[in-house]
Amino acid sequence: MTELTLDLQIATDAENIPAEASFRQWVSAALSGYDREVEMSIRVVSAEESQDLNATYRGKDKPTNVLSFPFEAPPGVADAGIDRLLGDLVICAPVVEEEAQAQRKHLSHHWAHMVVHGTLHLLGYDHIEDDEAEQMEQAERTILAALSIPDPYQGEREEPSES
Repeated sequence: MTELTLDLQIATDAENIPAEASFRQWVSAALSGYDREVEMSIRVVSAEESQDLNATYRGKDKPTNVLSFPFEAPPGVADAGIDRLLGDLVICAPVVEEEAQAQRKHLSHHWAHMVVHGTLHLLGYDHIEDDEAEQMEQAERTILAALSIPDPYQGEREEPSES
């Protein structure tokens, strides 16, 4: 079983942000079968901060739902327990809420999807190639189903815009 240390940062005055226990549950579900200590951060941000980060790191000048920043040790840094550092997620509260409304999804289900999606990116999943996307989406479906959350890709098709 994974031991999770989660640093949750709420950097927005947006409403309807899930409780820390929900974030922990969703991350833990995504880490199911991942047997090591894990430290990660989730920062919930405004549209402005999301847009700044998305422009800086992805070259896209617009806010996005979730950004993943996998931890990479600097060259020459010895393994002094840093193997447990998974990385950081930045989730834009206004975008998540807008998407949930537009896609007619329960808000907490969409939050869960974004957390699971981002955590899978931290674990090395991607969706650039079709076969990678299929594998990642199936992992998301399986994890979310274990949380009693419906398939996020059923019906209207809008993939997370994170990478």
